[in-house]
Amino acid sequence: MAIDESLPFRPVRIALLTISDTRTPANDTSGDILAKRIENAGHVVARRDIAKDDLHILEPLLTDWIDDAGIDAIVSTGGTGLTGRDVTPEAVERLKHSRDARDIPGFGELFRWLSFKTIGTSTIQSRACAVVARGTYIFALPGSNGAVKDGWDGILAEQLDSRNRPCNFVDLMPRLREI
Repeated sequence: MAIDESLPFRPVRIALLTISDTRTPANDTSGDILAKRIENAGHVVARRDIAKDDLHILEPLLTDWIDDAGIDAIVSTGGTGLTGRDVTPEAVERLKHSRDARDIPGFGELFRWLSFKTIGTSTIQSRACAVVARGTYIFALPGSNGAVKDGWDGILAEQLDSRNRPCNFVDLMPRLREI
């Protein structure tokens, strides 16, 4: 990481969503890993929830969170695979169809490149993705413990650190609602 220690750290308020038909607060290990990494990095877990893989549940929940002024970013884990129940990318896709939303294609590309080093060609089954919608970042990671570690440690820890150089997601936050 290219952290410029002379700059102030600005904590980000992050909502954490586990998307699964089987996870509960008692067995949400990937959510626990992310929550710990978010807090250890100095950020705030603004909200945390578990939701089923269902477009009719995910779309309104994500919409509520992107409209919440107390949330700067959303990180989800789960629902990014290839099965019929994996609908996270579709829920995220629906959010980016407003005029103030942008796809972040490099996130999924970089995630799969990092994941390839860990799990080889199996990374091709991941549909990790990211968008910025109405001023809120949304990062969708796969649900495995290894995937959330790869996504946080390899991408988000740096990009959500306001001191990261040459650039980071935090510096862009005041301008995300520009049209």
